Amino acid sequence: MNTWLVVGLGNPGPKYAGNRHNVGFMVADLIAKRIGASFGRKSLGGPAEVAEGRLGVGVDAPKLVLVKPLTYMNVSGGPAKAWADYHKVPAEQVIAVHDELDIPYGTLKMKIGGGEGGHNGLRSMSKSLSTKDYVRVRFGVGRPPGRQDPADFVLADFSAAERKELEFLIDRAADAVESIIVKGLEPTQNAYHGA
Repeated sequence: MNTWLVVGLGNPGPKYAGNRHNVGFMVADLIAKRIGASFGRKSLGGPAEVAEGRLGVGVDAPKLVLVKPLTYMNVSGGPAKAWADYHKVPAEQVIAVHDELDIPYGTLKMKIGGGEGGHNGLRSMSKSLSTKDYVRVRFGVGRPPGRQDPADFVLADFSAAERKELEFLIDRAADAVESIIVKGLEPTQNAYHGA
């Protein structure tokens, strides 16, 4: 069975909803909307919102399991691992969607494996999955201005200027996730990197 687990990383609750750190939730929400799936609260390996559906039509269409852990970023790995095990999804078909400080705002980068770059959500996923070899869709949020603490920066909402483009960029990130599933990582990197 061609099942993919898409883990949108973020923090639960309205206080965090518009934060840079919650871009993974935003992308997962859009993918769910596209495939006509709705999120329901489940508890497997910790509380999470989960939506399931197919990418495309027909019995051969890939199955998507979208997970938004409600455990707070630092312990996102529990639900990710539990849902991967439950659906027998191999690590290379697990996609983490997350904010990335080391990439300019709006730039997308995709890779499999590698370091976590100080991202606690990724660190928790790598630990729980016992591997770093899952796919990452990295949504650039850029570096904080001046001497602002990176933690404060990612836990702040996107600026007014950034929000003008945000909907388009979320759309593009959702396209990239779907492209990885349908076409593979390398063709997706070729299409989306540097654009």
